[in-house]
Amino acid sequence: MTKMNAVGWFDIYVDDLNRAVAFYETVLGRTLEPMGDPTGESQMMSFPAEMSAYGAGGALTKSPHAGPGVGGTIIYFSVEDTAIPQERVADAGGIVIRPKFSIGEFGWVTLCQDTEGNMFGMNSLK
Repeated sequence: MTKMNAVGWFDIYVDDLNRAVAFYETVLGRTLEPMGDPTGESQMMSFPAEMSAYGAGGALTKSPHAGPGVGGTIIYFSVEDTAIPQERVADAGGIVIRPKFSIGEFGWVTLCQDTEGNMFGMNSLK
C-alpha cells in the first residue's frame, strides 16, 4: 500500500475572488496563480505548490456549489514565524481571532478570519 498525506487538496470558498486573493497575497507574501476548472463552473486561484513535496496544494475557489463561512474545518498555512503574517491580517481586512500561541513541541499557531468569513490558521516552528 502506498503511503499518502491525509490531505491531498483544499479549496477555500469565497464570494469575492479578487478581494480574497488580495488578502492572502498580502498576509502570506505569496502570489497566487490562475487555475483552470475542468468543469468550467468555478473560478480558481491556486496557492503556489510543489505537488510532489510534503503537504497539500489548494486554491481559493468561487463556486455555485459551496460558499465561505466559519465552520468545523480550518486550514493551517506553514509560515516561518506566525507573528510576521499575523501583523498583516488587520491591514488586509481580516481579523486575528487568537494571536500567536504555543502548541508545545509542534511550534506556534495563530488563528484568523479572512475577508470572506473563513477561519484559517498559520503554523510555524518558531
